[in-house]
Amino acid sequence: MTQTIIKNGLLIDGTGAEPTKGQIVVVSGKRIDYVGDEAGYSATGDEITIDAQGGTIVPGFIDTHVHMMMEYSPVAERLATPFSFMYYQAAEYLKTTLHAGVTSVRDALGTDLGVKKAVEEGLISGPRMQLSINALTTTGGHGDGYTVSGNTVDLLASEYPGMPNGMCDGVEEVRKKTREMLRAGAEVIKVHATGGVLSATDHPEFTQFSLEELKVIVEEGKFRKNTRVMAHAQGAEGIKNAVRAGIHSIEHGIFIDDEAIELMIENGTYLVPTLLAPVAVLETADATGMPASAIEKSKEVIDHHVESFTKAYKAGVKIAMGTDAGVFKHGTNLRELELMCNAGMTPMDAIVASTKTAAECLGWEENVGTIEAGKLADIVIVKGNPIEDIKSLANHDTIQVVMKDGKIEKDIR
Repeated sequence: MTQTIIKNGLLIDGTGAEPTKGQIVVVSGKRIDYVGDEAGYSATGDEITIDAQGGTIVPGFIDTHVHMMMEYSPVAERLATPFSFMYYQAAEYLKTTLHAGVTSVRDALGTDLGVKKAVEEGLISGPRMQLSINALTTTGGHGDGYTVSGNTVDLLASEYPGMPNGMCDGVEEVRKKTREMLRAGAEVIKVHATGGVLSATDHPEFTQFSLEELKVIVEEGKFRKNTRVMAHAQGAEGIKNAVRAGIHSIEHGIFIDDEAIELMIENGTYLVPTLLAPVAVLETADATGMPASAIEKSKEVIDHHVESFTKAYKAGVKIAMGTDAGVFKHGTNLRELELMCNAGMTPMDAIVASTKTAAECLGWEENVGTIEAGKLADIVIVKGNPIEDIKSLANHDTIQVVMKDGKIEKDIR
């Protein structure tokens, strides 16, 4: 088995430990074989050597909230696009994401099992994926494409083979829809516990699903080898309902209050902040034909979003990096780290949130998230030191080498 030695770089291993110099990483096949001083490893001379050229060696980044089957575009463009075209677009989105240094993602709705299979079997390149298939939503809630004209315009085709429709109301409908998502291959259940920015007929503070309905979703997940539940939850009451129901992660968390923070800490609930989402909505509004309602709601929530993140971070809530990529362009994921730092997080904590903590959120911590012997060789080499310039990670030229499962996916040194 060919071995690869990565050397001559500052090592940030993802655990939160201080960066170290003079360390090497040895990869055998798909896994990391050795991490430590070069003097502690006996090379045979047959190894392939990757010279980090004084840059920084970091774990592959993990985005815990993406939509790989879409990028927001004007309604007229979506209506004029053939159904199957989205799969070819997704192949490009996946490759772009991987080349941006993101080696694992949790898809928060819209990607079916066939896309994951295509990546796993090497038909297309992309990050490893954890799928939710489609989100559960209430009639008239976030995810219901009904518009005030009476027509329905969904961001994605809402129902086709392998993609059950997620609309459900009442405990028994919710139970059945959860089972349908699991049957279709969901590895995590996604639920819309509140309204949202992009939906036309609700507001981020509107509460969706009763506590009893949310508990049923969690219950059904536990029946399937403890499958976790992620909740789009922006308003305070919806957040608290989700946490009380036993939901594993809160997505967005725009209007978190003190009680919600206490509940999240008590229950070990993760926050996936997606600070980039409303920023990107405003930046791309004209080019993407973003509806006026989404623009106004983004302006309304953007400061609350940052305040909630800062409060949760300072209180000690577990934070896993997530972006909502797909609402905006894929491959811009690592802008999220700068936004988290602007809101008070340290650069090292931002890197840990995007590696170790994100892996824990996905339940993948035994295999990814840190550079340690025995783990999968998901490794990124970047120019410079991201602790000193976290913003640089958003530049694709900064991402010099991307290795996933021990295979070089990008090398622009």
